[in-house]
Formats: sequence, structure tokens, C-alpha cells
Amino acid sequence: MTDQRFTRRRVITTGAVAGVTAAAAGAVAGAAFVQGGDAPPPIQASARRRFEDKVVLITGATSGIGRAAAVLFAGEGGKVGFCGRREQLGKQVEAEIRSAGGEATYVKADVRVEDDVRRFVDGIAGKYGGLDVCFNNAGISIERPLHEYTTAEWDDVTNTNLRGNFLALKYEVPHLLKRGGGTVVVTSSSNAIATTEKRAAYTATKRGLVGLVQSAAHDYAARGIRINTLIPGTTNTELVRRLAGMMNVPDPVWNALAANWGKTHVHGLQRMATPNEIAVFALALASDDFPYLTASQLVIDGGKTAYAG
Repeated sequence: MTDQRFTRRRVITTGAVAGVTAAAAGAVAGAAFVQGGDAPPPIQASARRRFEDKVVLITGATSGIGRAAAVLFAGEGGKVGFCGRREQLGKQVEAEIRSAGGEATYVKADVRVEDDVRRFVDGIAGKYGGLDVCFNNAGISIERPLHEYTTAEWDDVTNTNLRGNFLALKYEVPHLLKRGGGTVVVTSSSNAIATTEKRAAYTATKRGLVGLVQSAAHDYAARGIRINTLIPGTTNTELVRRLAGMMNVPDPVWNALAANWGKTHVHGLQRMATPNEIAVFALALASDDFPYLTASQLVIDGGKTAYAG
């Protein structure tokens, strides 16, 4: 049995890839192909620099939404500490931020490992003199019919998505308390609202995060810490492309395939989100713009789950 392991969730099955690759190739040759909704707008760091001199900590930021958020936080003046398991990618992101004039530090860490989380959080807080903002974004999924999960697979998903967030908060909160408050954004998924087959482990953990945030937010609201859940819809990342087996095809083929998927599966905006579109929402939730917002679940999914209901 092939192991299917990845962050976020699989959006294009092998069968779908096989079924539309030929059509997408036709688009490359100039044939008309079904497109998604409007093209996504360009996203840049805000000129307001809402995170000037603030210390921002991000888990799972070597690619996708986390990477986009690291770049945007740094672009608004944040001192960004981020982690991930892929060291080469982490160093690339750090170098990109620094070359643009931002401040960032990558730490290789696995959120499943308590010592890694403690070392990462304490290390970033120690280097930059405290902690103000946390974006707890790391997550994985393994897709199986429920009875086909091994215990190890189930534990891997729950240890990353749910226990990993517990560990992050456990070591972040003391630093936020020392600071007199701060904000935390936790990435869940639209699967927490509406899900499909083969996602029992992923859905259980992502729904669990909503409850974790609701309770933790009440634990610390009176002490100046606001904690909210970000619920993104399907996002077009390099990882999704790689898992779809499309890394070696021309970009126009992938773009046509992704557009077709969005057209038929996202009944609102009819396209997948870009990582920047989700990341810029995370920045808004992490900013001081909404001082009355805590214990909430904020959905950004192009209208997908509204249709599912």
C-alpha cells in the first residue's frame, strides 16, 4: 500500500491527474481549456508595517502558506523566527528574507518532538528578546479509509497537528505572558467544517484544533493573549503540485489542471487560493487591528464550505 503523506490535504487524485493531463496539454498547444475564476490579485506586504520590531514565531514555514507568511511578516518589519524539517528550504527562505532587508532566523525543528519545540521557541525568544506573535501553521495528513490506518500513521497525524500545537502553545505562552500579551493564530482547515472520505485523521485533528483554541483563548484572554483559528480552503502550493505528479510537466499544463480543479470544486470563486492570499489573512488576524477578536474561527475558502452546507 502506497503511503500518502503530506501537509494540508490532497486535492487532486491520481485519477484526476491522468484524466485531465491530455486536455491540459492541449491548452499548452493553444487549444481552449476550462479556466477557473478571476485571477488572484497580487499580494504584497502592507506599507503600514504593523509588525515593526515585533518578534514573530512561525511553525511549518519552509514552503506554502507558512513560507508566504514569513516573507510578509518580515516585509512589515517583524523579526521572524520560523521552523520546519527541511533544512535546505528553510535556509533558502531565510536568505530570501534577509536579501530583501528583513530579519529572519530559520531553526530546524519537528513539532512532534517536545525538545525541538522548546529549543525553537526559547531560542527565538532569547535571540530577539521576547515574543509577540505566533503563527502555528505546521500540519500533515495521511489519507486512508479509516480501518486502513496503522496506529503509527494515526499517531503521526495527531502528534503533528494536535499535539504539535499543544507543544507550541505550551512553550509560547510563558514568553507572551512575560511580554504582557500577544496574539496567536492557529491553522486549521476547511475540513473542520466539511470533509470527505479518507480524511478521518486529518479532520479529527483539524476539528480538534478549533476546540483547543476556544479553550486556550479563555485561559489567557484576561492576561492579554488573543488566540484565533484560521480556517483556509484549498491552496495551490508546490507541495500539492508535487503530490499530483506534476512537478516535471510544463507550468502551463499544471496551471490548466489547477484551474480546472478550482472551476469544478470551489463553487464560489472557482479557483484555489494562493499561499499569499491565506498568509495575508493570517497577518491580519495576528495584528493589533482586531483587539476584540479571540476564540474565533475565521474561514477563508473562496466560498467552498458554504456550498458544501
